[in-house]
Amino acid sequence: MRRLKTGLGRAAASIPVMQVEEERWSGDSMNFRIRALGQIATGQVDVADDQVRVEVVLPWLLQRFAEMAQATIRKRGQLLLTKDGGK
Repeated sequence: MRRLKTGLGRAAASIPVMQVEEERWSGDSMNFRIRALGQIATGQVDVADDQVRVEVVLPWLLQRFAEMAQATIRKRGQLLLTKDGGK
């Protein structure tokens, strides 16, 4: 949980076309809104002891990039969840 709370902003900072507009935690869940390529995407992250579930709603323009985004989110998420934080 600690790694994820600091991770979204860092991940966005490494992707020049993405900006985090909102990040709101409630217990083990985070709702977020990001802007990428002039489009808004929203989503939710649910953290459990043994898994992290990420759901993202993309506008039609960004859906074309969904597979690439999914691979990037999975890779960065795994790095965030390693003991050394991907360092």
